[in-house]
Amino acid sequence: MRFDGGRPDVAAVERMTDRLAARGPDGRGMWSQGAVALGHRRLKIIDLSERGAQPMTDAQNGLTGVFNGCIYNYQELRRKLEGLGHRFFSTSDTEVLLKAYRQWGTGCVEHLFGMFAFAIAEHDTGRLVLARDRLGIKPLYLTEGADRLRFASTLPALLAGGGVDTSLDPVAVHQYLSWHATVAAPRTVLAGVRKLPPATVRVVERDGRYQEHRYWQPSYTRRSAYAGMDAADWRDAVLDALRTAVRRRMVADVPVGVLLSGGLDSSLIVALLAEEGQTDLSTFSVGFESENGEEGDEFSYSDLVAKRFATDHHQLMIPSDRVSTGLDGAVEAMSEPMVSHDTVAFHMLSEQVAKELTVVQSGQGADEILAGYHWYPAMAAVEREQEPETYADVYFDRPHADLARMLQPHMLVGHDASGDFVRAHMAVDGAETALDAALRLDVHVMMVDDPVKRVDNMTMAWGLEARVPFLDHELVELAAACPPELKLAQGGKGVLKDAGRQVLPREVVDRPKGYFPVPAIRHMAGPVLERVREALSAPEARQRGVFREPYVAELLAAPDAHRTKRGANALWQVALLEIWLQTHGIR
Repeated sequence: MRFDGGRPDVAAVERMTDRLAARGPDGRGMWSQGAVALGHRRLKIIDLSERGAQPMTDAQNGLTGVFNGCIYNYQELRRKLEGLGHRFFSTSDTEVLLKAYRQWGTGCVEHLFGMFAFAIAEHDTGRLVLARDRLGIKPLYLTEGADRLRFASTLPALLAGGGVDTSLDPVAVHQYLSWHATVAAPRTVLAGVRKLPPATVRVVERDGRYQEHRYWQPSYTRRSAYAGMDAADWRDAVLDALRTAVRRRMVADVPVGVLLSGGLDSSLIVALLAEEGQTDLSTFSVGFESENGEEGDEFSYSDLVAKRFATDHHQLMIPSDRVSTGLDGAVEAMSEPMVSHDTVAFHMLSEQVAKELTVVQSGQGADEILAGYHWYPAMAAVEREQEPETYADVYFDRPHADLARMLQPHMLVGHDASGDFVRAHMAVDGAETALDAALRLDVHVMMVDDPVKRVDNMTMAWGLEARVPFLDHELVELAAACPPELKLAQGGKGVLKDAGRQVLPREVVDRPKGYFPVPAIRHMAGPVLERVREALSAPEARQRGVFREPYVAELLAAPDAHRTKRGANALWQVALLEIWLQTHGIR
């Protein structure tokens, strides 16, 4: 979008659109009028005809839009809009979005149940509206200058357009090294790229002035609507909400499968789909060779669930030597650097699943919304005034003081940027206890830019759409109001385990928690270490000079010995940033 009255650089938009081909292999479209140009790559899931193609123009209402994601309640909304006098030319959820915007303006987002990032251009005013779903499941990256705004579903697509400031943002690097590679919206590691925060609408006027507003934030308090509920009531409420969430995510004009890890969360999805009467359900699991005595698969549990519910089950066992060869493809698919071991696993699994299906459901989000991680009991034990320091102690990879020996002086910030962010977030009203404040931070910040982003990037790199029922916004609202003691019970996710016992074998519910390791990365197996050494010794790395050379040498001298406070390999965290920058041509 141009702000100076000039025409948009359509060639740049073409390049950006082409860079999104993997996310949308089924169609390509362009539209330009006045100061706005829109490009789209399509993944056909709802209304497989060309009537559902994008960019979609509603000439009667003077709107053109592009949309990534799925509106799960689009059929109900369509019926409501038809009752209000709207007429439809397609059966797509994209057209429902355009009509909803015409009916309710930016308030349309409050009517949408789903995952989405969209842009709608108003023909008569030249106004552009950008919006992102409540939990940030679908990404939206921005790069702005004095005379233009560009946006895309991936950061590499923005780079393809050119003219992006690719210098590193020191505050973002601080967050990257503090929070297991998470960088909170609106920042990215690149100074010239930002991302629209979740649950946010931005309205951009013709001259570039804009307003943003956040349209959703659940209260992490005990609301009167749930007064008098006991543990059994909460168990039933959570199970019913999850049942609704899973049913909503069956909406598609193509088959829907499940990524089945064998853990409680994905197993529950399989059980509830079976309960809905879905037969011949395709399920998929991935595992890795053991390294250093650490197991790399959980097939015994996924096999148990697949057998119990008679799914069409697929196993993928990946040998360690394939991890290093698969690593570069996974890094290329990353919109931002991600250090979690399962990134490579999701990328390789998605490649295989995409040969069979276009849509899957996945279990991400349950641990964040229902307190499944090991650091939550410590948060529950402190008073509100102690919460930021306790959170930093149990969650951060390292304290602020450690960064001085890691980073070159030009990359250091003079204050504890990551700690300051946490303190500010936790001080906001609307969280009743220290645990509530920690869960709110994890669900609405940390989760969005770690597991949620990871799943989107790795699946969509193969044209595979992953739907996450645990992030249904009504289920998230319910979980936020659930008493902390019910979430913390039974070693975490107690209320969900109680729900699981209603529909799953007990050995799946009562098993030890798994963390889906990729041993070849965790322990720096030979080929992975070779790739790390190559990246850190490259001319680009030396020229960039992000990390102090003595610190890097110390890590390389003992690749498996240096761990963050949370147990991650410190060398991998340092190297992955450099590998990502080099992979995306950033010098």
